[in-house]
Amino acid sequence: MNADRPLSAAALDRAHVWHPFTQMKEWADPCSEVLVISEGQGALLRDEQGREFIDGNASIWTNIHGHRHPAIDAALTTQLGRIAHASFLGATHDAAARFASELVDAIHRPGADYRVFFSDDGSTAVEAGLKMIVQARSQRGESARTRFVSVAGAYHGDTVGAMSVGQSPLFHRPFRSWLHPVREVPSPACYRCPHNRAVPDRGVEARAGRQCEWECVGALQTAFDEMPGSVAAFVMEPRVQGAAGMTMHPEGYLARAARLCSERGIWLMLDEVMTGFGRTGEMFAFQREGVTPDVLALGKGITGGYLPLAATVASAPIHEAFLGEYAEFKTFFHGHSYSGNPLGCAAARASLEVFAAESTLERNQSKSDWLRRAAATFWEHPHVGDVRVEGMVCAIELVDDFATRRPFPASERIGVRVCMAARKHGLLTRPVGDVLVLMPPYCITEEQVDHMQRALWRALLEVLP
Repeated sequence: MNADRPLSAAALDRAHVWHPFTQMKEWADPCSEVLVISEGQGALLRDEQGREFIDGNASIWTNIHGHRHPAIDAALTTQLGRIAHASFLGATHDAAARFASELVDAIHRPGADYRVFFSDDGSTAVEAGLKMIVQARSQRGESARTRFVSVAGAYHGDTVGAMSVGQSPLFHRPFRSWLHPVREVPSPACYRCPHNRAVPDRGVEARAGRQCEWECVGALQTAFDEMPGSVAAFVMEPRVQGAAGMTMHPEGYLARAARLCSERGIWLMLDEVMTGFGRTGEMFAFQREGVTPDVLALGKGITGGYLPLAATVASAPIHEAFLGEYAEFKTFFHGHSYSGNPLGCAAARASLEVFAAESTLERNQSKSDWLRRAAATFWEHPHVGDVRVEGMVCAIELVDDFATRRPFPASERIGVRVCMAARKHGLLTRPVGDVLVLMPPYCITEEQVDHMQRALWRALLEVLP
């Protein structure tokens, strides 16, 4: 080893690492701080200097029960004593088989029979689901059904199919020529709905006598009816669109969309990579409105935030389209080297056991109420346009002008600056544009929620006095 080589983690990182969703020119600036996380416990993270931070975005929406949860730690230790990995191609193991069974039980849709296909992360779970749908339609003799419909502002990942159904002008502009044509429909995001004639008020939107006419549902129906017999599936994030700015859908949209799909033989594919595993209140967001998806993509919190694992859950009609003799080649020729990884499945099983043992969903109801009350303080700031809370998701949207909902110029980096300032007050979180996001682990205490709110409020006042 070169004796002159820098030994600090920060220096080595700047010299050799390329970070996701990070402007590396800024990262390499020696005047900027590199935050080096060294350990975590519960809802807290510690850096190598010993400073403590509340994990305000659950380590990018993954760590649901808290860091170093004893039950998940023990499950991983036990599994390590048996085997860490084995091929899932033409073989199985206890951890994956049992987790698949328990996952289907947790989905709990009467009369629905599901199969679980394992992959590595949310993007690959979505990609597998899209490919399943296209191949199943073809093998069912429905080769005309090749089109997908998705929601504006959607983000489903960064593989080619996922980019196609969730086209982000910012993220995916260089790859437009690669993307498949997809019909986009308006997002049911009330705050920025073009039909929203409500007069903004602090904490309340006065409807001025006008009731919502569900124009977003009408646009979805129009899209379906303009492509009769050619739509394979409708793809959406149920109830909360994460990367769109934690935009939250009105009660009833999902149920109406599912009804339109059912009436036209269109499959419903739900991306619950972010919303799944208790984040919006129910175990899965779709359960709130009683719908039955044909395909469900899961990731992020599936292992409690411990290991990379994802699942694509497909209905019986889709799975049955792949059954045949060897020489018919109806097999789903898609997979990953680490599919069904035993360690990931062991962590995922332990996570489901924590939900039951700690009555997590029930306890989260009161924590969600506490989070909602704490977030109400932000309405006092003149540049807060909207405060949205769904389950354990809180979004605070900052605007340049409250009355017109005009956003700040992107060059001002308001959201980033507020979140960087919050670090000084013991909070780590990451914005989505100028939407401040609070999505803590479920183990967070009421006192920690209050600390989180105060830290973000102080940071907001420092950036926007």
